[in-house]
Amino acid sequence: MAHGTHDHADDPRNEDVLVWVNGRLRPRAEAVVSVFDSGFVLGDGVWEGLRVRDGHPAFLERHLDRLFQGATAIMLDIGMSREELAAALYETLRANGMRDGVHVRLMVTRGLKSTPYQDPRVTVGPATVVVVAEHKEPSPRTVSEGITLFTTHVRRASPDTLDPKLNAHSKLNDIAACIQAYTAGADEALMLDPHGFVATCNSTHFFAVLGTPEQPEVWTSDGRYCLGGITRANVLDVCRASGIAARETTFSLTDVYSAQEAFVTGTFAGVVPVRSVDGRTIGSGARGPVVERLQRLYAEHVEADVASRTAP
Repeated sequence: MAHGTHDHADDPRNEDVLVWVNGRLRPRAEAVVSVFDSGFVLGDGVWEGLRVRDGHPAFLERHLDRLFQGATAIMLDIGMSREELAAALYETLRANGMRDGVHVRLMVTRGLKSTPYQDPRVTVGPATVVVVAEHKEPSPRTVSEGITLFTTHVRRASPDTLDPKLNAHSKLNDIAACIQAYTAGADEALMLDPHGFVATCNSTHFFAVLGTPEQPEVWTSDGRYCLGGITRANVLDVCRASGIAARETTFSLTDVYSAQEAFVTGTFAGVVPVRSVDGRTIGSGARGPVVERLQRLYAEHVEADVASRTAP
């Protein structure tokens, strides 16, 4: 069964990975947290997903920036410095002998609670910090042939309801959208903002290619109702550095349906083409020249980032 941009082949090596839990490396089967943990009880926490290339987490500083920004917003004391978190990531990679084809989930919750209740003041322990690293590559077919999207009735929340800038553990809004999309026969959900304009997808960021074949323009949402995506920002940087017109703007589904090409971005799979939206074939229905070029440019951008890194 396909899982959109996160579709991947199972790797038997993952059965024996070591997971970093609060300073200790534990076998996967023993890597557990308490049923009184804030993350389990309430989804109270923040997290980051990172890709590893040549033994290094790509764009690590940007990911840590976002993690600490989210923790500050919800008054969560991570209890570790940026340097200590980076060291934990590298310790996990070394312990598992990992260098390439690896996806990492760094998770932080508010910690143990004295009782299952939402008030942060009943937290009795320090933050729970977990690093899960897995051998996991995106499906080559997904990267080359792309995915399908379905626009759901589930809207992105406004900042005064649940700030979409927070990469929080609670993802029920996105999960509900994902369920509606795959039960409708699509791979992932395209989500609108509260005003009906295109915002983002349930687990990736959406881009449409408009303009003309000779002068394409890459459009993505104005960013008010989507997570501050690391890959999204990197693709915009790549576009501008390569002379590809790129805009963060407000647009509707009418613009999407007539686009030459479309694609989504995310840490796991990078740049992935979109074949159709709501049953409308986008362009030729196959990966187009802009997407193919951006896939190549983004891969080079990742290589440039990790080339200058040294492990702590």
